[in-house]
Amino acid sequence: MSDAVLLTISPRVRDLGDGFVVRRVLPYHAYRMVGPFIFFDHFGPVDYAPGQGFDVRPHPHIGLATVTYLFEGAIRHRDSLGSDLVIRPGAVNWMTAGQGIVHSERTPDEERASGQSMHGLQTWVALPKAHEGDPPSFIHHPSDSLPAFDVRGVHMRVLAGEAWGHTSPVRFPWPILYVAFETDGEADITVNSDLADERAIYLVGGTASFDGHAMGEGEMVVLKAGKSCRLHLAPGTKGVICGGAPIDGARHIDWNFVSSDPEAIRLAREEWTQTIAAGGSTRFPAVPGDDSEWIPLP
Repeated sequence: MSDAVLLTISPRVRDLGDGFVVRRVLPYHAYRMVGPFIFFDHFGPVDYAPGQGFDVRPHPHIGLATVTYLFEGAIRHRDSLGSDLVIRPGAVNWMTAGQGIVHSERTPDEERASGQSMHGLQTWVALPKAHEGDPPSFIHHPSDSLPAFDVRGVHMRVLAGEAWGHTSPVRFPWPILYVAFETDGEADITVNSDLADERAIYLVGGTASFDGHAMGEGEMVVLKAGKSCRLHLAPGTKGVICGGAPIDGARHIDWNFVSSDPEAIRLAREEWTQTIAAGGSTRFPAVPGDDSEWIPLP
């Protein structure tokens, strides 16, 4: 194994129902977070025939920001702030839960009628302690607002943070790194140690290698701090580099809730059950236009 590699994480497959299968990478028992990234799911590619789709009913979050990035397909996002839009490949939906938010994710009407192939990543980043109780917010960043450029034949897009001299418009109150890459032909890039204190490479598709260490589709390699590596990419390989500064203390994760304080999670769980019974609450209001269903507390 390369001396730049701290560990390799193989995903666990989870079937969320209706043929929607995800590969869950984080949290991992031996390494729960990379920078602020505490949750990392790779879903698809999955094909939906005309008339079919997926429906993630309204559910709550606290203490985190959700980040959706698509390679194929479309998802309609609605939340308790009144946000209602469709995310498509190359764009970023950045939803900050803070003290509490409710949202749903469904196949848009047009794609449900025509059918679609869907493929993407859903990640959560833990908010720093000083911001865990911030008011919720939602910002959509269109694909043309995110820096896109080539490095030695590799197509790069900075989703969050700064890399290779380019800075994402996404604002996050903690040092963060999130870069998507893809190559048409064979290519090599150097993942420098100064990109972030903590870094991981995830392969969405294709194969890669560095220093004799081979990577396959669906694997995440966590790099050692202070170690750079030269990454060799096979034609048609795509993936992401993620990480940032180590988060400010341990985080607890329970269902859709993240917090540095276990009591905050206990209260959120209790309130969500009451919210469903009442049809909404001050912290967890109903989602406008999608207020007839709720995902119950597991």
